[in-house]
Amino acid sequence: MKSIAVFGSTGSIGKQTLSVCSEHTDEFSVYALVFGSNASEGIAQIEKFRPRIVGVYDVSAADVVRERFPDIEVISGASVWDIASRDGIDIAVNGVSGFNGTFPLINALKAGKTVALANKESVVCAGELVHRAAREGGGVILPVDSEQSAIFQCLSAGKRENVKRLILTASGGAFRTLPKEELEKVTPEMAAKHPNWSMGRKITIDSSTLFNKGLEVMEAAFLFNASADEIKVLIHPQSIVHSMVEYKDGSIIAQMSVPDMRLAIQYALTYPERTECPAAPLDLTSCELSFHEPDCERFPALPMAYHALRVGGSLPVAYNSGNEAAVARFIKGELRFNEIADCVAYAMDRVDNMKIDSMEKLLYCDKQARALANEFKI
Repeated sequence: MKSIAVFGSTGSIGKQTLSVCSEHTDEFSVYALVFGSNASEGIAQIEKFRPRIVGVYDVSAADVVRERFPDIEVISGASVWDIASRDGIDIAVNGVSGFNGTFPLINALKAGKTVALANKESVVCAGELVHRAAREGGGVILPVDSEQSAIFQCLSAGKRENVKRLILTASGGAFRTLPKEELEKVTPEMAAKHPNWSMGRKITIDSSTLFNKGLEVMEAAFLFNASADEIKVLIHPQSIVHSMVEYKDGSIIAQMSVPDMRLAIQYALTYPERTECPAAPLDLTSCELSFHEPDCERFPALPMAYHALRVGGSLPVAYNSGNEAAVARFIKGELRFNEIADCVAYAMDRVDNMKIDSMEKLLYCDKQARALANEFKI
């Protein structure tokens, strides 16, 4: 039986991970649950799974959990990230949203754990630090993002040296056909509704701007040792083909399924085995598949990502952290939807570019990029 720690347990990935664990109680036990501040949801999960340890980032919420479960060890504040290195954990599922996912990832890899990674921001911002942690500790990353999981699976069809390119698919979000002049009218409520996937608000907004796909381009480069020229993005509105690998003989291998994150999560947990999954089967007779090029003029986040990947240094940090700050401003009504990319470009143009080879430099660039994005004015 594999012992699982779920970071971000009350978020979308965390809840779907626990759904998989519920379907396979003979294969997985929940050793630790870590969440931010949603005490009511966390308490319900603790009652159901009875973990040995609980991490609650918010100190006040942690006090509520401690009072309810005096027999369970409860950690609070930034110390929750240290849970990733605890003995007794076989797989750490990293479903933490945003930059904070960097900390449990590095801690888990240093401790030699397998990480089922759904947090793309960590490898985008701290790629060299993540590589170093894996080398030193012997930890392994298995991708959970549906696109990266698909690439991972398709790569088993041939040798890496025979790969021509990786093809990431994107739904295009809710506004892929909306005229450019209408984008400024998009509200946070509109942007938080994805046509195919059930995800958290931030990632859904990022999907609608294509910033999420830009992060995935950089994530794929890290995970699969690919250059910017070896990664292509295609808009695929149906979200049935999750990504593809093209080999030099012209063959294209695709991974297809219904849009249900439990499939990718379960594959990471059971790898290299495959088991029955609660997700609905794909009915091929009902599939109508279409693909087209992304509109980079209306959605500049994608070319910005390729630029950040090619330049490297602190630009990927500015891309991610600037976007996190810009989206927060959009949600608060300080920016229009079509101004998010302008805000991130402002941060990328002004951040101190440097090699991110220490945690100090990473934190410095993250802080600087957020400050720049917050000072941006139209």
